[in-house]
Formats: sequence, C-alpha cells, structure tokens
Amino acid sequence: MRRFAFALGLAAGLAGPAVAADTRAESIVSIGGAITEVIYALGQQDRIVARDTTSTYPAEVTDLPDVGYARALSPEGVLSVKPDMIIASDSSGPPETIEVLEEAGIPFIRVPEVYTAEGVTDKIMIVGKALGEEAAARALADDVATRLAAAMRPVTEDSPGVLFIISAADGRIMAAGQGSSADGIIAMAGGRNVMTDITGYKQVSDEAVATANPDVILMMDRVGDHGLTDDALFAMPAIATTSAAETRSVIRMDGMLMLGFGPRVAEAVEALSAALHE
Repeated sequence: MRRFAFALGLAAGLAGPAVAADTRAESIVSIGGAITEVIYALGQQDRIVARDTTSTYPAEVTDLPDVGYARALSPEGVLSVKPDMIIASDSSGPPETIEVLEEAGIPFIRVPEVYTAEGVTDKIMIVGKALGEEAAARALADDVATRLAAAMRPVTEDSPGVLFIISAADGRIMAAGQGSSADGIIAMAGGRNVMTDITGYKQVSDEAVATANPDVILMMDRVGDHGLTDDALFAMPAIATTSAAETRSVIRMDGMLMLGFGPRVAEAVEALSAALHE
C-alpha cells in the first residue's frame, strides 16, 4: 500500500503536496484539539466527519462522532467513519495504531507539537496546506503571530514561580517540566516554571515541591471526580509549606485553551499573564 505522511519537521512537513493537486479531501478525521480549532478557524469545518476526545472547541464540534482519546486510538474506530484524510497531532497514539493508519491508503498528515510561537505558525500552515487553503492559513498564522507577540511577556528573575499540576490523584503530584506545553505557556506569560529539573509531565516528590517553593499553583479547570478544591489543594503536605499556600494563589484555566497551542494561544497567554501579574 502507498504510504502518505508528512514528516515531523517543518521543512519536510511543508515541502510538496501530500496528495495530488486535483484531490480535495471532504471526509476528514481531525485528531488533536488544536488541529480541529485550526480547521474551524479556516472555515473548513464542514469537511470534518469525526474528531478525537480532545477536540471540544468550538462547542458544536462535540456533535460529531468521537473516535477516542488522541493517545489511545484504535484503527477500527478511526477508519469506521470512512475518512479520505486523517490529520493528527504527532503526539497521537499508540504507535501501532498510527502505523496501521499510515498504511491504510489514506492521506495521513502528521502535525508537530512545538510549544513556541513558531510552532503555532507551523501548525497552522501544515493544516492549511493539507486542506488546500494555504493563502487563508498564511493570513491566519500572521494574525495569530501578531496577537501573540503583543501578549507575551519576558521572563525575569522577579517573575512569579509557577508549579503546573496536571494531576494530584491520591495525593501524588504530577507536574510539568521542561519541554511540556505547560512550560511553554508559562514562559510566554512571563512566569518561571519551578520544575525545570524534570522533562515533560512526571510525578514529583513532596520534598521536590517544597524545595521548588512556587508562588502560584496553575491547574486545569476541572470539575467532578477530576477536580480539587482550593482547601484540599493547600492542605496537601507538598503544597502546605509553599509561598503559594501562604497566599492561597491558584490559577485554573480551561485545559484546551491553555495547553492547545492553536489559534487561541494569544487569548490563553493574555489570560494567564493577567492572572500571574495582577
């Protein structure tokens, strides 16, 4: 079978069409919330036939069939909607599913996840090229880049120290380190990630959190079983001795807005920056 895929790097990702010039995909599966947002921002949402669980914005996208969580896909679920193109974040998985999808004879577009201003621009351009909407993608990318540049703040030694907690299940804190999406957005908003001695998202010890002594706790705005009240948060032994606990400083934001690095990234930076520096 012929294999269709964009390389992960920008140069390869933007070099040459993924499909023939006279072929226009009209049944697209979008895997990755930011990718779905780009498709909507380009006015091409009518071409989406299914999306993954992380694709929740705008709200009407949730009316579409859900093929599962981006990192736990099954090939049967994705292929069941008979797509003629799949556009997926390069963090999608598991690897064996991605291998099957890439070998399915359907154009499969990989979109890199790079948590920088340039990474957002590249993401928009790669999706736009896959859709055959390069001019519109360039206009969108330029607009997003301009607004993001105006929203970003420099990081200084006086910037507030931020601990991003992605999970605190059973009292065990999983925090964001270098190279994570949370690390990227914190820096853009002029904050200091206090967990730079780890990479990605990892469980950290109570001692590590206390030593890092964050000024602010940053979390996704979750409810129900996934939520954590302020009282429960600041009562945790790892948090109780920190400066954040002393001032009860916690910021909660919509997860997809904060960590998606899509067309709304400037809005996310503005909101986080205002909260950090108020």
